[in-house]
Amino acid sequence: MAGPPNARTRIVGDRTGILADIVVALVRAGRAILGLVRVVAIRIGAVVTPLGWSTAVVVPLAFLFGYRFGWLELVAVAYAGVVLLAIAVLYLVGRVAFDVELVVPHRHLVVGQPGTGVVSLRNPTRHRVFGTRVEVPVGRKLIDLVTPSLAAGEQSRHEFTLPTSRRGVLDIGPVRGVRADPVGMVRRELVWTGTTQLFVHPRTIDVPSTSTGLIRDLEGKPTRDLTNSDVSFHALREYVAGDERRYIHWKSTAKTGTYMVRQFEETRRSRLVVALSLAESDFANDAEFEMAVSAAGSLGLRAIRDAREVSVVVGEVTPEFAKRKVLGIRQLGSLSRTRLLDDLAGVERAESSLPIVDVARVTSEKLAGISVAFLVCGSLTTPTQLRAASVLFPVGVEVVAVVCDPDAVPGFRRFAGLSVLTIGYLEDLGRSLARSASV
Repeated sequence: MAGPPNARTRIVGDRTGILADIVVALVRAGRAILGLVRVVAIRIGAVVTPLGWSTAVVVPLAFLFGYRFGWLELVAVAYAGVVLLAIAVLYLVGRVAFDVELVVPHRHLVVGQPGTGVVSLRNPTRHRVFGTRVEVPVGRKLIDLVTPSLAAGEQSRHEFTLPTSRRGVLDIGPVRGVRADPVGMVRRELVWTGTTQLFVHPRTIDVPSTSTGLIRDLEGKPTRDLTNSDVSFHALREYVAGDERRYIHWKSTAKTGTYMVRQFEETRRSRLVVALSLAESDFANDAEFEMAVSAAGSLGLRAIRDAREVSVVVGEVTPEFAKRKVLGIRQLGSLSRTRLLDDLAGVERAESSLPIVDVARVTSEKLAGISVAFLVCGSLTTPTQLRAASVLFPVGVEVVAVVCDPDAVPGFRRFAGLSVLTIGYLEDLGRSLARSASV
């Protein structure tokens, strides 16, 4: 009868004698030793730096060649290396016992707004604990803190400045305790806390409500499209089969002897779209792009504040090794001010992102009921491209291009079906919109 399909069967087959048991025991012991060696190697590899490994290799070679050829200098180097390695190992002995807390008072800040984080350490033991080195990753930066020795129950509080000079999403933490020798041969890290995110929002301005003169809705102008039911009365016409009887105008019916029904001008609940280009080909530099992000955020916040239906979209980025361009858009959160600004904090320029013309094409295809479309781009977008983007929207959609160019004179131009606002500073956006609404 064949044995079970397990490790013993693979090693000794169906044999059951003492020799087979010895072979199995040796294999099991060998596997246990290899597992232990692997664990030790992983732990040693995690704490020994490249300098430590280099020293560990140089020391035996220095002993060998020093005694073999009588080079006392090499022997001295070897002994010095042994002393340094012994001291480095002593620095790893023990474990720092701290209760650590990372506090970031503000999760959302605006570019340039000062912000700080706090690392608090407390000694929960009954004896004094020596100080240690603490590292706090903040985005791409690394904050180094040195804590003092703490008596039993004593607490230490350390503040550090958050980098808010640039818009973005920063991962703060985890706080790590670092034990390392002065030379840098060994290094052991102890992770004490989790990670906290900080959203550095773009700067925005309050766009005046006069800009809503561009938008048709129930409080604005009716459209020229006629419908059988709405709130804006247009004219009377003869009744045809299928018309609702509640819209029959009985006084006119009595006068003419023919059923007459009311006809209305269609009014629409406006849907405002803010399309932001992320393509490097649309912007000359980072300053233009940051102004464009701020302009898109200002327009989106104005629409949210006015309780309008708004969609803020950006072009998708084509993967590096994709066979063809990805024609798609990504909608940013527009249900609340915080959601929109959080998403805008994370957008970045990309070489393979869709240019503004393609963003306009996909937006017009995927979003229905658009009343006003803002196309936000940089100075490298040509007037020809802007006109090509505007004609991609259905007839009746008001298209407004916001061109961000710090070196240009602010201005407002109107073409057939297209308004172009050129802004040199973010504050020019409000003045240009107010002017366009009054034209």
